[in-house]
Amino acid sequence: MRRFEYHEPRNLEEVSDLLTTLGNGAFILAGGTDLLVEIRERLRDVKHLVDIKRVPGLSGVDYADETGLRFGAMVTAGQLEAAPGLAARYPNLHGALKVLASIQVRNRATVIGNICRASPSADTIPPLIADGAAIETWRPGGGRVIPLADFFTGPGRSVLTPGEIATAITVPPPAPGSRRAYIKHGRRKAMELATVGVAVSLDTEGGTCTGARIALGAVGPVVLRAPRAEAILVGSRLDAAAVSAAAEQAMQECTPISNVRSSAEYRREMVGVLTRRAVSQAMEVAA
Repeated sequence: MRRFEYHEPRNLEEVSDLLTTLGNGAFILAGGTDLLVEIRERLRDVKHLVDIKRVPGLSGVDYADETGLRFGAMVTAGQLEAAPGLAARYPNLHGALKVLASIQVRNRATVIGNICRASPSADTIPPLIADGAAIETWRPGGGRVIPLADFFTGPGRSVLTPGEIATAITVPPPAPGSRRAYIKHGRRKAMELATVGVAVSLDTEGGTCTGARIALGAVGPVVLRAPRAEAILVGSRLDAAAVSAAAEQAMQECTPISNVRSSAEYRREMVGVLTRRAVSQAMEVAA
């Protein structure tokens, strides 16, 4: 493992100042489940670690009927998975957390760390995008609230500027009758990156779909929305014909590549399969 300097700031101003002053060799340490492995394997040139564990205000998980869910940058996947009411209100996010890596990793890895790594195959990103989540940031002169769907610019890249820190995620409250699901497909059941991941969030009233979001993971440079597929579902009774048509359209809206885990053709086919399954699964239980 290469040598690096360790820093332990006590507030966000110090974190931002360190990141700005130290430059490209400085990285935030939260859970460290990816970062420390990459340092050991010499996959990332890290000269400075900026540990944010002692920064106040980053560890809470809160829910209110008016504003929805909010959790901070130091909340682990295990903490969020166990949060009261999460499974009932956000079953797609809860399902994604359950299949993220292993229990040991979930008890260490932070959800915002999983998000800021900006991997198209990250498990937490599709359900959060499908649920209309936003990310809060802090930076000198004023932070931002960025829709999560607009946060990513490519694999490993986001709209964060030098010295800007992701501090929290907010998720709107579920509407009455909302229905949600996330399905991950991989070659094994644990410790696996998604070959394809599909999250759906549906609003229904009187048996008719009044709103739909479909988020597709691991089939593009970022997690993708499928707006034309969503439009097919809106106004329908979510019958087999509408769901099948939406699934076929979602296949056309993804842009998969071939790699060691799967061919592009297989990923595209699985988008159709998983979209059908996710809509059917979502309709089984209302949030």
